[in-house]
Amino acid sequence: MKRIFLPLLIACALVSIPAGYSSSIRSPQTVAGSGVKPGRDDGSGWALLPFSKLDEVNPILQPAATLWDCPLAGGPVAWESLATYNPAAVVRDGRVWLLYRAQDTGNRTSRLGLASSTDGIHFTRLPRPVFYPDRDAMRPYEWPGGCEDPRLIEDERGTYYLTYTTYDGKVARLAVASSPDLMRWTKYGLAFGADGRYRDLWSKSGAVVGRRKGQRIVATKLNGKYWMYWGDKNIHAATSDDLIHWSPVELPAGAPPAKSEAGAGATPGSERLVRVLEPRPGKFDSDLAEPGPYALLTAKGILLVYNGRNYGAKRDPSLPEAAYTVAQALLDPREPTRVLERMDHWFLKPDREFERRGQVSEVVFAEGLVPFGKKWFLYYGTADSRIGVAVCETGKAIR
Repeated sequence: MKRIFLPLLIACALVSIPAGYSSSIRSPQTVAGSGVKPGRDDGSGWALLPFSKLDEVNPILQPAATLWDCPLAGGPVAWESLATYNPAAVVRDGRVWLLYRAQDTGNRTSRLGLASSTDGIHFTRLPRPVFYPDRDAMRPYEWPGGCEDPRLIEDERGTYYLTYTTYDGKVARLAVASSPDLMRWTKYGLAFGADGRYRDLWSKSGAVVGRRKGQRIVATKLNGKYWMYWGDKNIHAATSDDLIHWSPVELPAGAPPAKSEAGAGATPGSERLVRVLEPRPGKFDSDLAEPGPYALLTAKGILLVYNGRNYGAKRDPSLPEAAYTVAQALLDPREPTRVLERMDHWFLKPDREFERRGQVSEVVFAEGLVPFGKKWFLYYGTADSRIGVAVCETGKAIR
């Protein structure tokens, strides 16, 4: 659900907070998105902008009728016949790899497929999913709904860590897996499973903080911990020592609980959680804010691409009801729950037919972002049905 950002970003090469980082960044201010007149400052020097949709090739991945023997369905399933969307992306061995969500037309179960490209645009996919509900310990959480909406990041050794949503048909729960090659996966269970209070918390969309290292995005500790942004009503935060076991960031002892949530994406039991970003009346994200790809550490701060939904009586009237669009925020590496900047306007919105019509209408939803060659490629789901790409061609570097 988004439009994308640009520069040749020279992200910090440190394992923690960038050298020379100044906490004296100006206070939050209005930042114009692509919906305003050209020539205005639409990022105040911190946002990744602008990106252009590649209309000549979009959508780059569509449903296919390929059959595969599902271990739980008891026979062949056209595992990506209904939809292919919401991809994570990495660069490996000179190719862009998409780990994407696919659904069948039977149970509408979600599984993750894998596709690769030498140019970031034309993809060849494997004939079978690489990650799916199986006869394992995660079956109670993943069946029949499936494995949804992946996000990817690497560690220093090149191991890939996957955060994904399990769905049992009732509750969405954030889970973690790892792989040496994107094909062989080890499931570790629920991200918040070690804490019984949050085992059944509605949780999803885990965007881990990382830095750019060449064409890789490597998970980076801040103040001795890995950090992750997550949630799909309010955006929350969590910390980890190992990229596997995560602890949600809670309000200080004695602080009053947050106001209970309501509506789609509400997270019962979240009253003690810190809210990093909340919906804003009258704006494109009036109903919901949800992390996009990994969060990128730069010398300006932590750049978070996020998705917003426009809904309700206090929505932005310039956008369709329930439209998903994409924006960016900047957070403080010294205090990762503190917002330094936040765009007042979307920079990617649904305006092509395949973005406006599908399983869910009026949706562009960003989940994959990679530096490849001399460009940035942003991959996004369209109407919960297809995959599109937008490319950043030029622009000043973010240092």
